[in-house]
Amino acid sequence: MVRTVPGPTDRVVVVGAGLAGLATALRLRGAGREVTVVERAAGPGGRAGRVERAGYALDTGPSVFTAPEIVADTLAAVGEKLEERLTLVPLETTYRAQYADGSHLDVHADPDAFAAEVAALCGPAEADALRRYLADLAELYRLQLSTFIDRNLDSPRDLLGPQLVALARRGGFGRLSRHVERHFTDDRLRRLFSFQALYAGVSPFRAIAAYAVIAQLDIGAGVWHPMGGIAAVPAALAAAAADAGVTFRYGSTVEELKTSGGRVAAVRLGGGDRLPADAVVVTADQPWRLVPGLRPPRRPVYSPSCVALHVGVRAELPGQAHHAISFGRSWRRVFEELTREGLPMTDPSLLVSMPSRTDRSLAPDGGQVLSIVAPTPNLDRRSGGNPDLDWTRLGPRYRDEVLATLEDRGWSGLTGAVEVAELATPLDWAAQGMAAGTPFALAHTFGQTGPFRPPTLPRRGPENVVLAGSSVQPGVGVPMVLISGRLAAERIIGPVSR
Repeated sequence: MVRTVPGPTDRVVVVGAGLAGLATALRLRGAGREVTVVERAAGPGGRAGRVERAGYALDTGPSVFTAPEIVADTLAAVGEKLEERLTLVPLETTYRAQYADGSHLDVHADPDAFAAEVAALCGPAEADALRRYLADLAELYRLQLSTFIDRNLDSPRDLLGPQLVALARRGGFGRLSRHVERHFTDDRLRRLFSFQALYAGVSPFRAIAAYAVIAQLDIGAGVWHPMGGIAAVPAALAAAAADAGVTFRYGSTVEELKTSGGRVAAVRLGGGDRLPADAVVVTADQPWRLVPGLRPPRRPVYSPSCVALHVGVRAELPGQAHHAISFGRSWRRVFEELTREGLPMTDPSLLVSMPSRTDRSLAPDGGQVLSIVAPTPNLDRRSGGNPDLDWTRLGPRYRDEVLATLEDRGWSGLTGAVEVAELATPLDWAAQGMAAGTPFALAHTFGQTGPFRPPTLPRRGPENVVLAGSSVQPGVGVPMVLISGRLAAERIIGPVSR
């Protein structure tokens, strides 16, 4: 039995117009609630931000878009159709994996094309292993979706059932690195199917095998590009919500949740306005800073952070894919640096996205936009981070090193062609209110996964405050925070049959 907010829930205030807040608002409005969304920025998006300058449109948040069915389901809550709000282009090459030995592997959404690439690079035995592994990933994802991800969990007892047993039998609670090694002998494939653990905030040598399913979302199930960039997704959700009757208060900060009798009775804004509320949904990264009586997690372990560099370059950069994973020679060592020693990676693996290869509206003629993500330590020493790194001084130097590294790895002409640039370091993430200076929130260690991750309806604090976002169940990533919005809404309206 899922716990829900007791008492009246007719008027709901949602704090934050990021993806989690927008998903919550759409589902609540679809259920007939009066919804007001309060957002401190000038528009929607949250971490899925946008900077436009000199003809370049830079997405400053997530760069990989997967699981469009979750967006479609979110829009359907108010009777909207995805195709009427967004144009999505499937990427034939979802990633290009570039290796230090000069080889590369194009990951295709079509399994036959992908297997052919693997056979040509790694041999027919590895191609056969790939087909078996992709089938295993799909089944692992099916088991986890219903067990860990797509439901509210209040207790470890909620997990008990045949699916948990099946997950354990499939080795879901072993180490990810060993799980992948059992399937592949080629080190290039082992890296390709284990680097995603960093999305969950854990080294693949420490992550549980259950997190292999992250690869199912972007390798097994495919990647899309929203025309207009990733920022088009929150824009579409916000427009649908507004058309459905949701009220937005942009450029407004929440100063206080006014309580009465163990409940929040109103939300006080920075300008002095007071919004009456029967329930409040808070999507902030550190909700305990706002919610009275709510405590932060005990002994939290935070994900590594990153340096994110978004650039507009006056260069064609021919021959590059929409998404590329540039692997260095070092592998196990860089994770030791990143998660145990608190040091920037000396031989970094980088995620590089060039959406203008698919969507020419994002860059002027002859130009390209790139997003480059380099994992770095966070600012929390207890999580293996390093609060002593002087990112004010280190940031510009590290930016230059990342660009030079890519130049050396085949991105010829990049360093001298940058016209606009946006740099974000752990200090910038911390200034935006993100705990430990990381945009990836609590790491998905076993003790911070499923029922052990903060729930959407906390047991402390006002009884009518619900949480959503990457800091709570189910976790980090665009699909997960959209799901968290649905889970948060169900804490108010009750479970919805699907």
